[in-house]
Amino acid sequence: MKLQFNKYYLVLAHSLFLMEVAIAFIIKTGFIRYTFGDYLVVILLYAIIRGCTNLKVWVSALVVLLIAYLIEMLQLVHFLTYFNLENNPTANLILGSTFQMGDLLAYTLGILTVLIFEHYYANNKNTYSFKI
Repeated sequence: MKLQFNKYYLVLAHSLFLMEVAIAFIIKTGFIRYTFGDYLVVILLYAIIRGCTNLKVWVSALVVLLIAYLIEMLQLVHFLTYFNLENNPTANLILGSTFQMGDLLAYTLGILTVLIFEHYYANNKNTYSFKI
């Protein structure tokens, strides 16, 4: 793995981060806050990894999915209580506090969306170019 910056992925990551911040501060409950936010966060992590490294698409997607699943499994064992962070709103916001099977589905759908877009882009990136 080599450190390599890709401005397109980093712009995407920045945009998704701003959307996540808006969701966190504006929407307090419901589908958008819990499920759609989890869906977007794996896309955000993927964009950060692809924007900063030269990892391949499948490797990046797998790393992000494993990180997301690991964090969700840590919620199952009440990870934040081991570090006395269960009352810390920032830790609860970033790492979550409750295990939900729906979150695993949202992470999986987010990565599948990424893989579909990457596949489409890889197959069609020269479609719109032409020589004069």
